[in-house]
Amino acid sequence: MEFFCGLDVGMDETAICVVDDTGKVALEVTVVTDPDTIKAALNPYLGRLRRLGHEAGSLSPWLHPELLKLGLPVICLETLHVRAALKAQRNKTDRADALGIAHIMRTGWFRRAHIKSEPCYRLRLLLTHRRNLKRKFLDLENAIRHSLKVFGIRLNRVGRGGFAQAVREAVAGDALVSELIDAMLNARAALWKEYCRLLHDSVVRLVAGHELCRRFMQIPGVGPIAALSFMTAVDDPWRFKRSRDVAAYFGLTSRRWQSGSSVDVKGRISKAGDGDVRRALYEAASALLTRYKKKDRVKAWGLALAKRSSHRKATVAVARKLAVIMHATWTGGTFYCGDPDASAADLRAERTAKQRKLLGAYA
Repeated sequence: MEFFCGLDVGMDETAICVVDDTGKVALEVTVVTDPDTIKAALNPYLGRLRRLGHEAGSLSPWLHPELLKLGLPVICLETLHVRAALKAQRNKTDRADALGIAHIMRTGWFRRAHIKSEPCYRLRLLLTHRRNLKRKFLDLENAIRHSLKVFGIRLNRVGRGGFAQAVREAVAGDALVSELIDAMLNARAALWKEYCRLLHDSVVRLVAGHELCRRFMQIPGVGPIAALSFMTAVDDPWRFKRSRDVAAYFGLTSRRWQSGSSVDVKGRISKAGDGDVRRALYEAASALLTRYKKKDRVKAWGLALAKRSSHRKATVAVARKLAVIMHATWTGGTFYCGDPDASAADLRAERTAKQRKLLGAYA
């Protein structure tokens, strides 16, 4: 007889459920969320425990590797897939979720979620904090703009550099408002200083010293943020059988709803996966189509598509193609060549010049 286990992981406690190969419940218990404690609870079944599943969550990057080190046959399950499977339950409790996950492991109807390496999570933490700090900065700036509208002050044509001075001049006649706005402006300046000094410069410096990211940046439109975001989101390129699967992984392929012979609808892109990477690829595609001035195969293809359809759809299509190209260059160890008329010597010279410029600027 074989056993299958489901874990409903919480911040403090984890619900454990073990079922046999006929679906009969063998164990239901709640323990502290700790790898050693979980293994101790499963000790009577370890010899015949075939699969142990848990849903992907905030603790998964820590808990999953620790359970693997203890020799448990642990599998991380994709959240959306588990949620859809557990919708049939009438009541949602930790105990019921653990039982449902155990049955998912028994039937084998599950989809694995990839757990990235610890160095990859460290790099993603840098990108996450950079994004959050920039959002807080923009929130403060927008709050200042909105609060001044009450007094009829509209800052329409003020850039980021002259924003603080323009605001202080606009409220100079009101002592109370001037004091309140000054506190907001000081907080805004502190956020922008830390964003530029630590997070943004750290990202660019890290990319400049990484050979793979420099290869990604040979692609027109792809900058430091897009290169590092793509690399950390993929982590292991060999987990994709085909390069075009990466585009679907980041939600850049169309949804499809087909039933019988009369219904076959292709909708908008699925927007599954990492939204930050999808946004970075879209921005890179937009820069390629609108700002890059030299000849390029992908740009020519995108502009032709924009004439037939729309610029927005063409940008999404180019973003999808960029994801495929970046994965192919990663697995193949190759460099991007977009100019059909350039010779091999010219391409090598241009590539060397770009890398020297990048290394020299952020050494």
